[in-house]
Amino acid sequence: MNLIKETNNTSLSRYLGYLSLGILFGIFLVKAEVISWYRIQEMFRFQNFHMYGVIGSAVITGLISILFLRWINAKSMDGDEITIHYKPYTHGNIIGGLMFGFGWAISGVCPGPLFAILGTGASVMIVTLLSAIIGTWTYGLLKDKLPH
Repeated sequence: MNLIKETNNTSLSRYLGYLSLGILFGIFLVKAEVISWYRIQEMFRFQNFHMYGVIGSAVITGLISILFLRWINAKSMDGDEITIHYKPYTHGNIIGGLMFGFGWAISGVCPGPLFAILGTGASVMIVTLLSAIIGTWTYGLLKDKLPH
């Protein structure tokens, strides 16, 4: 019984830490104008470099971070080895990427900053959130019938 209490307290403190980081990340997204519908439309119309710069710097930061974690032989919070598994190419990647891109271009919202946009008071984005949830549910329902 004591083990259950420790696990729940640990989980709660982890969740509060994740929530705090998520809120901070959302503030950065708002301040960097990454959630701006106009910025996203400028990107898809090739009118401005702002979003490409943000995305490119995120890719470079991720690459450097992964190389650094491998170099120091980092472990997960549970002590397990961190591994990145190879994911083979399938035609589903192209179809899924196109669907994702079309949804992003039409709505002007990527799923990452969706909650930050809702947090700014843009309640119309609830439609986009519900669409993302329905799309995820549909994928889960059809996953076994799709190419992987």
